[in-house]
Amino acid sequence: MAFLPRDRPRAFLGTGRAFPVCSPHGLDYAVNRYRREAERHYRVLDSQLAGRDYIVGFDYTIVDMSAWGWIDRASSVMKGADDPLASFPNVKRWFTAIDGRPAVTRAGAVGKDHEFKKVNDEETRRALFRSNYPATEG
Repeated sequence: MAFLPRDRPRAFLGTGRAFPVCSPHGLDYAVNRYRREAERHYRVLDSQLAGRDYIVGFDYTIVDMSAWGWIDRASSVMKGADDPLASFPNVKRWFTAIDGRPAVTRAGAVGKDHEFKKVNDEETRRALFRSNYPATEG
């Protein structure tokens, strides 16, 4: 998302997705803070897409490819929303168009044949969220 400060969308949208999906209950402040920040990013993107087909310029670019991956996760960021993009009609229109591209369909199939670990056990939590545990010697 070239029109936003470098790395901020990824950091906030990634965190906005991580808190509702991965955090323990009782972190409402963090969940809401990052959700509101994600909504703000969606509003900026919605405004940018008003009257245009692509985020930058007149052609499909790496910017659209990159943003598609984050918008594809909107249901995780906006957890509980029936239509997470309903308030952002330009983003929704853009996402639908990009999502319908044959290359995007092929990209979405990558990894479907791989069996990922689905258990969120203690070992997994310690590996993913090291900062939640005291440092160990060794």
